[in-house]
Amino acid sequence: MKKMLLPCLWAFTFCLFGSCARNPVTGKRDFVLLSQEQELAMGKQADPEIVSYFGLYQDEALQKFIQEKGQRMADISHRDELTYQFKIVDSPVVNAFAVPGGYVYFTRGIMAHFNNEAEFAGVLGHEIGHVAARHSAQAYSRSLLAQLGLVAGLVIAPELSQFADLAQTGVGLLFLKFGRDDERESDRLGVEYSTKIGYDAQEMAEFFRTLDRLAKQTGAAEVPAFLSTHPDPLNRYERVTKLAAEWQDKLDATDPEVNRNRYLRMIDGMVYGKDPRQGYVEQNTFYHPELKFQFRVPGDWALQNSPQQVQMAPKSGKALMAMTLAPGESLQAAAEAVIQKNGLTLLESSNVQVNGLPAVALVAWQKQAQQKVRALFYLIQYGNAIYQLMGISNERDFSSYIPLFKATMTSFRKLDDLEKLNRQPDRVRIKGVRQAGTLAAVLRELGTPEDKIPELSILNGMQPEARVEQGTLVKVIDQYEQ
Repeated sequence: MKKMLLPCLWAFTFCLFGSCARNPVTGKRDFVLLSQEQELAMGKQADPEIVSYFGLYQDEALQKFIQEKGQRMADISHRDELTYQFKIVDSPVVNAFAVPGGYVYFTRGIMAHFNNEAEFAGVLGHEIGHVAARHSAQAYSRSLLAQLGLVAGLVIAPELSQFADLAQTGVGLLFLKFGRDDERESDRLGVEYSTKIGYDAQEMAEFFRTLDRLAKQTGAAEVPAFLSTHPDPLNRYERVTKLAAEWQDKLDATDPEVNRNRYLRMIDGMVYGKDPRQGYVEQNTFYHPELKFQFRVPGDWALQNSPQQVQMAPKSGKALMAMTLAPGESLQAAAEAVIQKNGLTLLESSNVQVNGLPAVALVAWQKQAQQKVRALFYLIQYGNAIYQLMGISNERDFSSYIPLFKATMTSFRKLDDLEKLNRQPDRVRIKGVRQAGTLAAVLRELGTPEDKIPELSILNGMQPEARVEQGTLVKVIDQYEQ
């Protein structure tokens, strides 16, 4: 009995001291540790971190589109007093997310998978719904109580986590989990908001089918959290279909907008999949065409690349390597900044050459709780920048990892292979169907290889056997087109 009463007592105590706020959507009181002012401040702080981590997708017309549609929808939301920001980030992952305070992000990956404006509007309404109902603030409050530590994409030992910049608050907010009730409420708000600004919310339900197919193809690795929290997309499809019909009747929406062709023409030329210009791994070597460098990567280590840094870690989580730009006008200044920033004690320092480039090698340690961690740094002057390569593990394992650290760091060199330098991303191209037939036949006629037809069918939001009429616009990938 006492165990059952404890959560209730905690909730009562928090509400008594002002930690329960009235939900703008339901009017009920929710458990939230953040005031609205704190929520706004958190979003304002997180936004530049998120933009820096992903990078903005460079398409002025698309960025204008999402901001205009987002603001129009925000104006009819339950929290129209907020100053909303809507941005497309440069990530191939199919996702959309919102953080406290009115900041909403879509990846270029999900933008490529929409097949009309109405699909986009439904997901936009869903994300605004998370903000309006304060779901992120509630999830953050729960995570504080649970004292969760989040590091995106890499599993590393706790004593090394401070060296993984992905644990910063801004990016960490993206990994908060919403409950099923939150997702259902946001689905309902997505239908309501998109219908109110004139779109056919039935298309939102159709997009769930695309996401379901994508989940089965990719093992759910690239599916948004708002899909993964629902184990049965078919039930969700049926529920949203019913809600869409109800709202259309309620608003007497006899001819809601879909705008398929207009949307498809807008994304013609969009980068599809990973962009090799931002860095890619091939045969255990990381290449960065824009910055013109390369280095070797341990074969069995996971690698995560972002505009800020490259991080690598083994499955054991006992070590971490990272490469980033170092502050400082000289190698000596950069070395001093590394030691001071990380609170390290310097053990060794030497001036070295790395493939003809001037560099400084450092070995340092830091005591954490009951153990020590050791780190090897190579600071390499290349062009007008100083690159910092770091390898760190606990003191016990450091001697076994240092040969691997050195092999990676001393492989850093100028990239001058023209084939690697000129690597270009795939792009979505919009083509008119010349002769009616099945989607699979149309894609073959447009040059799509047989093994890519399932992927392109999902991208087009159709089954391969679907009938496609002459003149219909379809998506292809430029490397395959004829």
